[in-house]
Amino acid sequence: MTVLVYIDHKNGQVKKAAGEAINYASKCGDNVVALILGAADASLLASLGNYGASRVMHDANAELNTLDSQLYTQAITQAAAACGASVVVFSNNNTAKAVAPRVAARMNAGLVSGAVGYPDTSNGFTIKKSVFSGKAFAFVNITTVNKVIAVTPNSSAVTSTDATATVEAFSASIGARRISVKEVSQATGKVPLPEAELVVSGGRGLKGPENWGIVEDLAKALGAELACSRPVADSHWRPHNEHVGQTGGTIRPNLYIAIGISGAIQHLAGVNASKTIVVINKDPEAPFFKAADYGVCADAFEVLPKLTEAVKKFKASHL
Repeated sequence: MTVLVYIDHKNGQVKKAAGEAINYASKCGDNVVALILGAADASLLASLGNYGASRVMHDANAELNTLDSQLYTQAITQAAAACGASVVVFSNNNTAKAVAPRVAARMNAGLVSGAVGYPDTSNGFTIKKSVFSGKAFAFVNITTVNKVIAVTPNSSAVTSTDATATVEAFSASIGARRISVKEVSQATGKVPLPEAELVVSGGRGLKGPENWGIVEDLAKALGAELACSRPVADSHWRPHNEHVGQTGGTIRPNLYIAIGISGAIQHLAGVNASKTIVVINKDPEAPFFKAADYGVCADAFEVLPKLTEAVKKFKASHL
């Protein structure tokens, strides 16, 4: 079975989630074909073989340099037809949320978004996915010939080898662009939150932006990325790209430290898949303690400086 994987890339670099998507695709079929749209470095293309792709199709049309869901849908469905793919895999990010349903409709395919488990083909084609904002799981059996799957980031392993993929030019027949991109504003100098292994997050319990230094100090000591709750972003204490939760980013880090966050269900929806959750809050009734692996019921302004110092000492003695 041939599987087509749409590859996210930026500034000549493949995002971690793309490697996960290729790895996932290798569990769906024995012939994995990667698709890159828009300008990309030649060295990037062949390197996708490291993750398990046997071929790379590259459409260098400049119209595809920025996301247009309609044009991307045309290019991806034509690429799937050209390589004979009956399964198309995305990483479940903003691009996939805009494009995957369109691709599924074009291909008359069953769609599973938010997949967190490899397909079970012992009795059909069943995929495990998270539902109800991550509070439960569903097992969905796709019965259509064609299938579209959007894989939740950090839900599958990334393995790499020294293999390289064969690269071939591909040119989709796409219509005129109907969306004009005036400006692209991107955060720089940091790991994107969905790809972060360690995250330190703050909430209203910090009382104001002037107190964020203690959170930044802990994140720096740990080598972690910063995040925040929605009220913090809405109050402009922190930039909106750091907001995690049901209406913000969804993350699955190995370690999530929540400081001064009550743990409302909307926030939990974006972080409850974290492997280890540590909650620091002086309110013993904070709902977040029920979801935490470790909890510290104490004043964050007293705990954080001590915790940061302990992390620094530990690193100094073990590195």
